[in-house]
Amino acid sequence: MSLPDPLVRLIEELQRLPGIGPKGAQRLAFFILKTPREQADRLADAVREVKERVTYCSICSNITDRDPCPFCSDAGRDPHVICVVEEPQNVTAIEKTRDFKGLYHVLMGSISPLQGIGPDDLKIKSLLARVNDGVGEIILATNPTVEGEATAIYLARLLKPLGVKVTRIATGVPVGSDLEYADEITVHKALEGRREV
Repeated sequence: MSLPDPLVRLIEELQRLPGIGPKGAQRLAFFILKTPREQADRLADAVREVKERVTYCSICSNITDRDPCPFCSDAGRDPHVICVVEEPQNVTAIEKTRDFKGLYHVLMGSISPLQGIGPDDLKIKSLLARVNDGVGEIILATNPTVEGEATAIYLARLLKPLGVKVTRIATGVPVGSDLEYADEITVHKALEGRREV
């Protein structure tokens, strides 16, 4: 049995989403087909609205529905400290701690020569421009991956000559886990980042 063309097109479009394979796309498409028209319209409206209203902050490149974003326009945040992250979702992770009161800068990726992403493809120039506005510390909160580490090292080399304090978030053994299950790189990073108690 061949599927109707509109359903085939929906499956193809859903398959383009990250983490959705052919079977997952087909399952989602049939689910959407079975849902009431109003629910499918709400989904379509939500997708349309996010594309129309959500943009990137002109200062920090975080996602926002107003420019500048709520972080950059909040007078209560410390403008002398900027936390540099790879992606907008990383901002959400840091905000969950409720501890960081500075500003953010989203690079929109990390340096990855294998994927053809170099420094010029990231929001590095705008970060350097912000440093000249009296920033005292840059916290490098890139992911603890090969690409994230390479990006952090690259940024540190660019930023240190500008006279700004450059720090890196600690990495190591996660809270609630056992040392016996941690890999050697994680344990190495934990030992390297130890602090006095």
